[in-house]
Amino acid sequence: MRGKLLRPALAYLVTAIVLLPIVWMVGTSVKPPIEYVSPVVDLLPNAPTAQHYRQLIGDGILGKMLNSLIVSFGATFLALFAGFLAAYALVRLKLPKNADMAFLLFVLLIKLSPPIVLAIPLYQVLRTLGLLDTLAGLVLVYQVYALPFAIWMLLGFVRDVPVAYEEAALMDGASLFQRMVHVVVPLMTPGLIATAVFLLILCWNEFVYALLFIQTPSKFTLPTFIATLITEDETFWGRLSAIGFIASLPILALVGVVQKGLTRGFAGGLK
Repeated sequence: MRGKLLRPALAYLVTAIVLLPIVWMVGTSVKPPIEYVSPVVDLLPNAPTAQHYRQLIGDGILGKMLNSLIVSFGATFLALFAGFLAAYALVRLKLPKNADMAFLLFVLLIKLSPPIVLAIPLYQVLRTLGLLDTLAGLVLVYQVYALPFAIWMLLGFVRDVPVAYEEAALMDGASLFQRMVHVVVPLMTPGLIATAVFLLILCWNEFVYALLFIQTPSKFTLPTFIATLITEDETFWGRLSAIGFIASLPILALVGVVQKGLTRGFAGGLK
């Protein structure tokens, strides 16, 4: 009897702890400044206002969100495409002895390196290509950490695809491209969805490269714009809470749409 009561009570407690910061953030986003600087702590506002959201709209928040969407989806698609090809080659092709392991160690080394270590070489590359201060340049440099992550994630899902399916397609005359598109990719769909969601979250929250390589305010992504709300003289808590809530909506909406495939991907992809 105690176990039956303890388990749901613990679940409710954990849920409340997780939701408390979110409720506090949303409540602060609709509080007038006099309330969130008051020594009296109130979770919900006494006089709700939308002034912080109106200020964000006036600051061009919609343009910053569009920039983040373009960069995040672009970098995710590029990393997913290149990562799938690399993972497929590592699993299916007969590479020289230990070449696949050496490549994976190299990828892991890049993944573990601090982003600032590669800042100067990447700056030189973008300047040579004429991509400094462009969203296309951000899509390119985000591959430094997005691509290694995609390769490591997709390796297991490629291994889960039975080789017999590809051999059967090969006997029917299917080319390598046809086998990948019509056999491997459909069976890997849950894994591709799970990897894409993680990549999108990584790119959506990226700050260092966006700060270093974008100077024009109209091209700022959400993380770099958020940094402008914290100054030496003042922290704009109302707008920070409002933009935090706004920035979380696209990711939450995406996860809600692909929840079924995401769950299958976490469970291992193939059944």
